[in-house]
Amino acid sequence: MLVLALFAFLMSVGLCLVLIVFGKGSARTYGRHKPQRFHHGHVPRVGGLGIALACGLAWCLGAGAVGLGLSINAGIKWFDVAVLLLVLAPVVGAGAIEDNTHKIKAVWRLFASLLTAALGCALLHLSVQSLSLQSLGLPMLDAMWQSMPWLGIGLAFVALAGLPHAFNMIDGYNGLAGIVAVLVSCALAYVALLLGDRMLAGTLLALVGATLGFLYWNYPRGLIFAGDGGAYLWGAVIAVTSILLVQRHAVVSPWFPMLLLIYPVCETAFSIYRKLVRGVSPGVADALHFHQLIYRRIVRGVVHDDASRRMLMRNNRTSPYLWSFTLLTVLPAVLFWQNTPVLIGFCSLFVLMYILVYIAIIRFKVPSWLRRS
Repeated sequence: MLVLALFAFLMSVGLCLVLIVFGKGSARTYGRHKPQRFHHGHVPRVGGLGIALACGLAWCLGAGAVGLGLSINAGIKWFDVAVLLLVLAPVVGAGAIEDNTHKIKAVWRLFASLLTAALGCALLHLSVQSLSLQSLGLPMLDAMWQSMPWLGIGLAFVALAGLPHAFNMIDGYNGLAGIVAVLVSCALAYVALLLGDRMLAGTLLALVGATLGFLYWNYPRGLIFAGDGGAYLWGAVIAVTSILLVQRHAVVSPWFPMLLLIYPVCETAFSIYRKLVRGVSPGVADALHFHQLIYRRIVRGVVHDDASRRMLMRNNRTSPYLWSFTLLTVLPAVLFWQNTPVLIGFCSLFVLMYILVYIAIIRFKVPSWLRRS
């Protein structure tokens, strides 16, 4: 099955190289004064297109492996590929168009994600009705939950519609969202393989390979960005596979993917709350996200030959802080993927830690050992 990941990696490396060479024209139209811009020069934001194409080709290879005489045994069928591509098309397509034109309003991208969620729930029969509250000692609430199947479908719809935007929210620095996607996908694929679900594992490993191929050019050189299309692809594929994993295997706690994804989910929820408190629309971009504060107040400037190189190095130094933050959730999630109370405890602990660290950074109370010069 690693053949799929290797194939996706090689295809992504090649496709992203082509996009780097021919995608600089669209990069020139990206505003220089956007609050989320932390780079100099004209860098193509179309890496998501390369990742998506590499993923699609890898999934097709997995589906056609038997006919080609290959022993990949990924468990992917042509029907699975067709349905998954159809589900992903609205949100990834909207993101790719925005990356090329920079003219697609946030409301239309939100509509595209809602359409993807509707297609996913309808075509893949997504639901989180297997969520059980019995392990928490709440049998009455559990009975109520199980008696209302529309709640499970609604939760799946919200997850699939929201997670692409959550990944877009944390996609601010070289390698940040990409490595988070790789870590989460590897954790999901590991549990899927433990349970013998090769279809989900193959789907995720192809995404891992394609993302690593993109990261070959993105980190630390910063030659191409994933853009909205890449972030939406990561969020949508991970949302679909997470829901299917919980839905197909009752032994998997629904809080396992929740803990894996608690960083982008918490970042999104806190960002919406922060903007509403200030009387600002949640759709308006700002520079007060957690990773942006780390960039400005923890990662100090570096001495180098020019401003562009200084910004690139400072950009690259920001992501490892957030990778470590993500590992604090991925490791316990993999260790306790069946234990709902423990997973809920780690989720609560992360939310508390996130808020405390955010407040400390805002108030300039960061320990000196965390600041790098």
